[in-house]
Amino acid sequence: MKKLFLILMILSASLFGQEETLISGQVEHGGFGGPVLKMTSVKNEFGVLVGGYGGWLINHTFMIGGGGYGLVNKIKGNDAAQLAYQVYTDRPVNIEFGYGGVVFEYIHNSNSLIHFAFSALIGAGGVTYNERDYDDWNWGEHRDDGRPNDAFFVAEPEIKAELNVASFFRVNVGGSYRFVSGVNIIGLKNSDLSGPSANITFKFGKF
Repeated sequence: MKKLFLILMILSASLFGQEETLISGQVEHGGFGGPVLKMTSVKNEFGVLVGGYGGWLINHTFMIGGGGYGLVNKIKGNDAAQLAYQVYTDRPVNIEFGYGGVVFEYIHNSNSLIHFAFSALIGAGGVTYNERDYDDWNWGEHRDDGRPNDAFFVAEPEIKAELNVASFFRVNVGGSYRFVSGVNIIGLKNSDLSGPSANITFKFGKF
């Protein structure tokens, strides 16, 4: 009985004494960041989003960080939005929206000249309307007048091909799809802000 108890104690020590981790051995740290240009569809029209992302790079393979993007070109609201804003201005109103969140990325075989990466952004955004056609109109003077605005949830997976230009500089091109949920504002619905995107990224850092 004592021998059996001793054997069980040795087995338990060997099983519980070995810690399993996702990343083992020596860990190499790095990081990067850079601007991103996204060409996409907003309300079935061509849209340009500008922003950037970056974060902490682990073992040249896994990255965790954050990113954010905003619409920079003019896309007019529909008739319902224009009607809602006629109390403020009779000029055309444009969609204003942006989003951001945490970003996870997996980089496959990053030491190769050309390689692939997969990433996903999960976060939130906001949408409202703005009037940008004339310099003499300033929405900043009307922030407290109750103009419609709304927040939404966003998830955006992406696949991309990356080129190692220099030890500190990489360029990648990729495609993503923006899933938007929770839009509740006059003249817009979830599908108006959701859509595919073609992306160009310039990454600077320690890879």
